[in-house]
Amino acid sequence: MDVKFRKMEEVAIKLGADGIKKKVVSPGKGELPSFLDGTKVVFHYRTSLCDGTLLDDSRTMGGKSKPMELILGKKFKLPVWELVVTTMRVGEMADFTCDLKHTALYPLVSQSLRNISVGKDPLEGQRHCCGIAQVHSHHSLGHPDLDQLQANPQPLVFTIQLLEVLPPGSFALETWAMTDEEKLQVVPQIHEEGNALFKKGETAAAAEKYYNAIACLKNLQMKEQPGDVVWINLDQMITPLLLNYCQCKLMLGQYYEVLEHCSSLLNKYEDNVKAYFKRGKAHAAVWNEAEARADFAKVVALDPSLGPVVEKEIRVMEDKIREKKREEKGRYKNIFKYSSSTSTTATQS
Repeated sequence: MDVKFRKMEEVAIKLGADGIKKKVVSPGKGELPSFLDGTKVVFHYRTSLCDGTLLDDSRTMGGKSKPMELILGKKFKLPVWELVVTTMRVGEMADFTCDLKHTALYPLVSQSLRNISVGKDPLEGQRHCCGIAQVHSHHSLGHPDLDQLQANPQPLVFTIQLLEVLPPGSFALETWAMTDEEKLQVVPQIHEEGNALFKKGETAAAAEKYYNAIACLKNLQMKEQPGDVVWINLDQMITPLLLNYCQCKLMLGQYYEVLEHCSSLLNKYEDNVKAYFKRGKAHAAVWNEAEARADFAKVVALDPSLGPVVEKEIRVMEDKIREKKREEKGRYKNIFKYSSSTSTTATQS
């Protein structure tokens, strides 16, 4: 019997005993890599119910194609992915039908991956409790299909295509793969990198840096009890980063995201002048005049020295509102003129 075939058969038997059925769709090339702890694996995945209903596809999630990256041995929330990829050769595509014991946490993993794909906090919408407790709670994940899966856990089919295997030490460690201590140490560096990019006018790149730093701290904060000293200290580290992120989003025209984040900050810190100011500017940008005036008034009440700056923002807003009204008046005038002309033509004919 061919050695390669015999090894594949042994792998299939081992997986089967663990409740996993592997079906090779397309064979890979070369020998089976050495999957040591610390190895980075890059792969595309598609997750389906056993009836074929698609849940997730890394090639289309969030409107873009972005493969999954895992560092082996870092205790990823879905251990079965680490298990199955270590049975694959580079370039191989295979279906893995996995029993319920391997898929119970998938709704939470999927929620995080979907959040990341649209630029949100990966932990947004998850309660402060362990994964198993969240699975058995009735808290909505914000996606009907995931809520249904959480309420009715079942086996899943993971279609995986292994793209790349990088041995330990051959790549720079990304923040999501760091230990808690490493994350805490790297945040000031990422913050400074964001500031440098912002000063160079690379706003989108700066926003991504601030987002990564916030994600590091949020990840640490999720492990603490809300309101405890450590949780509060982490939150105070998050606040300036989030304000910087909001400034970038203001400049990029993503006003509703600014409204959301600043409102969240103000729910916790009612005297944060910068949050009121940025939210006021965002309100003004989306024509919420009353809300903008209220926020700008709060800025002046908290820091009277900012009066001239606020007055300038209000004048800019008023000028834009007047211009908008003139444009609307002109459009309505043309509509009525066209309507009158059409009516006269119809009468003449």
